[in-house]
Amino acid sequence: MKHWSSREFFAYWNAKRGNARAPDRSEFEPSAVRELLADIFVLSYDGKAGYPFRVAGTRISALLGCDLKDRSFSSLFIDASRGEIEDIISYVAEETLPAVAGVTATTETGETAHFELLLLPFSARVHVPASLTGLLAPFEDNTSTLRDLALTSWRYLHPPERFVPRTLRKLAIARGLMVYEGLR
Repeated sequence: MKHWSSREFFAYWNAKRGNARAPDRSEFEPSAVRELLADIFVLSYDGKAGYPFRVAGTRISALLGCDLKDRSFSSLFIDASRGEIEDIISYVAEETLPAVAGVTATTETGETAHFELLLLPFSARVHVPASLTGLLAPFEDNTSTLRDLALTSWRYLHPPERFVPRTLRKLAIARGLMVYEGLR
């Protein structure tokens, strides 16, 4: 993560989740991340509706020129990026695996603005609509309205692997080429 606010929000999310794959939404306390609230949002996990905003920070709403509540998150992206962002959101929510992405947008004057997008899952609960949270942090100070968001890069933030001592001993003894099956 390149942006300080992404690192700070991820650290808060990570501390709240403890040993779980993701924290419960009810565990989040807005006052703990007060300085980040303008860039934070919560999305409803509803692909048919384009993953609408449940809550959006004031700076995000100001940069996009409208109140984002109930507006489709994926519709903010250009057609070439829309399918990719929807796939990323689905993976974050279903696999409870965070993602970080580079995003560009076009300003009113035609210039390019750069952002870092952080998507973090909440744990799924029975009888509660699924949701995820995130942060969209600008790299430049920009006050003009933005449009046409586009993905430039992304990666999933895999949890650190936990090897048991026996596995470590086997790895230390292994010589030559070894193939380990796993997830793709």
